[in-house]
Amino acid sequence: MQLIRNIYNLPQNLIKRGCALTIGNFDGVHLGHQAVLKHLCEKANSLNLPTLVMLFEPQANEYFMGENAPARLMRLRDKLNALAQHEIDYVFCVKFNRTFAKQSAEQFVDDWLVQKLKVKFLSIGDDFRFGANRCGDFALLQRKATQFGFQVENNHSFQLNEQRISSTAIRKALAEDNLILAKQLLGKPYCIHGKVIHGNKLGRTIGFPTANIRLQRQVNPIRGVYIVKVKLEDNTFFNGVANIGKRPTLNGIKQLLEVHLFDFNEDLYGQTLQIEFCQKIRDEIKFPSFDHLKKQIEQDVKIAKDYFSV
Repeated sequence: MQLIRNIYNLPQNLIKRGCALTIGNFDGVHLGHQAVLKHLCEKANSLNLPTLVMLFEPQANEYFMGENAPARLMRLRDKLNALAQHEIDYVFCVKFNRTFAKQSAEQFVDDWLVQKLKVKFLSIGDDFRFGANRCGDFALLQRKATQFGFQVENNHSFQLNEQRISSTAIRKALAEDNLILAKQLLGKPYCIHGKVIHGNKLGRTIGFPTANIRLQRQVNPIRGVYIVKVKLEDNTFFNGVANIGKRPTLNGIKQLLEVHLFDFNEDLYGQTLQIEFCQKIRDEIKFPSFDHLKKQIEQDVKIAKDYFSV
């Protein structure tokens, strides 16, 4: 899979042949997304076309809403890794800025889809809106498809046991601590990936050293203390407990993910870890003293070890 960052860097294969295209945020690359990608590949094979996924950075709601935007389910790097597992040829990551946001829906189709990308087949979600003031919709795409001679399909929402599969539904499940439902909708456990950075090293003074993970955004879909499985860069796994929040007992300000691994005492600085969230233990609270915090962590660790011993 090849990442394209700029419209002027389109490969000749795309310029000459055109493409089978889908557009969206693909946040989480959940079961609904996976079904769309599978269908896109099947259609592209039948038409002898390369597949192209168009997504946006920042996501449109992040551009307009800033820190009030809904929490992301995954960062861009993890999204690209997930898309690469579905036989996609190209991902076109469009910079969403003022110039892009103010163009009309017709201009987007005419200039971007038809002239630049030479789309031959387009697959979009049933709630897809585009162009200035979100004026573009499936009806407009149908008219343009007739005018320019490309195919367009509307992907209706996918459901799991009458539950609509969407990034919004997954965020809601995570906010309600329903990790089982989130896993079902994602088609995989909910994970966060991040690099280990230096922290204040207070955990080691009470016997619970932690790997501190830098979070890309301060808006996250979960918070609190969790039972976790951690995958290291050498593909080994360790069980543990994790806290994601502002550490109120320590008067923290920024969101941080701290992970304590069981039976582990090696240096992890600079490594990128995968943290899989298995079950929530409790909300993050402010304790009256550091000693109270230590006693609670001891209890959290016991709960987690009992979970893994079953």
